[in-house]
Amino acid sequence: MLLRKILYILVLTIAISLNGFAQERPVTDPSNAINKIIKFYPNPATSIINFDLQRDYNNSFSLLIFNFMGKKVYEVKSTSTRMSINLDEFYRGIYIFQLRDKNGNITESGKFQVVK
Repeated sequence: MLLRKILYILVLTIAISLNGFAQERPVTDPSNAINKIIKFYPNPATSIINFDLQRDYNNSFSLLIFNFMGKKVYEVKSTSTRMSINLDEFYRGIYIFQLRDKNGNITESGKFQVVK
């Protein structure tokens, strides 16, 4: 009986340590990916934020911006290679952008901060 308890504790310890090992593996940060389509700056932004399409440009992309609560606050249906968005009507906070293709699929997304 004592041997069974020791074996159980040993197996449980190994299982917990293997689970921790699986979680400690490095995850590739998608924001550092080389194949980004859109570049945005400055971040944090105060009055204007710029979006530049880097590759695979066509005007069938749309750019949507959501506030942190998920409400759509800005949308451009047909993008150009460079867009500057005036942030006068934006409140201070975190915003999420989505670049969508002509079918509505999210091609890329990210977040930026507005500070005033």
